[in-house]
Amino acid sequence: MAHDPAPALVAALARELGGGWTLRPLGASGFCATWQAQRGDVRLFVKSMPADAAAPLHAEADGLRSLAATRTVRVPAVAALADAGDAVLLALEWLDLRAPDAGFGERFGRALGALHAAPVEPPRYGWPRDNVIGATPQRNTPTAGGGRDDWLGFVARDRLGAMRERLDARRDGALVDAVGDVIAALPAFFADGHQPRPSLIHGDLWSGNWGMLADGTPVIFDPAVSWSDAEAELAMIELFGSAPAGFWPAYRDAAGLHAGYPRRRALYQLYHLLNHVVLFSGSYRAQALACARALLQTG
Repeated sequence: MAHDPAPALVAALARELGGGWTLRPLGASGFCATWQAQRGDVRLFVKSMPADAAAPLHAEADGLRSLAATRTVRVPAVAALADAGDAVLLALEWLDLRAPDAGFGERFGRALGALHAAPVEPPRYGWPRDNVIGATPQRNTPTAGGGRDDWLGFVARDRLGAMRERLDARRDGALVDAVGDVIAALPAFFADGHQPRPSLIHGDLWSGNWGMLADGTPVIFDPAVSWSDAEAELAMIELFGSAPAGFWPAYRDAAGLHAGYPRRRALYQLYHLLNHVVLFSGSYRAQALACARALLQTG
């Protein structure tokens, strides 16, 4: 008979938040089991993973708390992060999302711009801990400083370089070589005078990871945070879709945007395309290889 984790999860919620919780399974995502916990009219969104594989839940809680601490953009509050026998649970504020209204894009752009404009002290790239991008471990070795060379080294080592190492293990020579050539050409993409500045970014901000609350407030969730060039965030927004109407003017007003961003957009998108190759294999390989080769022609 399969082990039912619900009693241990309910016991952990009671220990952390008091008793009276009921738990209803919502199914499994690609990475964890999900549940709705309820006590009276209070609901929580609960994720659980085996204890020996629960580092992503610890990283998610860390990321959400760090984003919330900026007081710039709404995220679900962390209610509890707790051991539950042979599992770990992350209990989050339950958010009732609505379809975005006509003003959502402007509000979203203003909030995200405020997040990116918030100072990072001391200036540096990376993050104090590694986390995950999808199901892939994301390396975040902090840099010594926050200058352009620090950023280029970080991208070469912990972003494109880390993905290249994973692909090399798969013996994908053509893609490995193309990514290596892009890494060697990195300085050329900043020859227009763009001086990246460390910003706290969500890190995985595609349209499935943002929404709107009933009062119109934009909210973001499922982060893969780091201190990075804010352009990396914007490129992810545009990779598989587009920003909502009204986003760009509001974002520029709040955070500014270098005129050379369109030239670097594909550079930052390459990291996520490579991650999709790692996660989903061949279906994204041609797209990633085409992106790398196009960058080499323009870089």
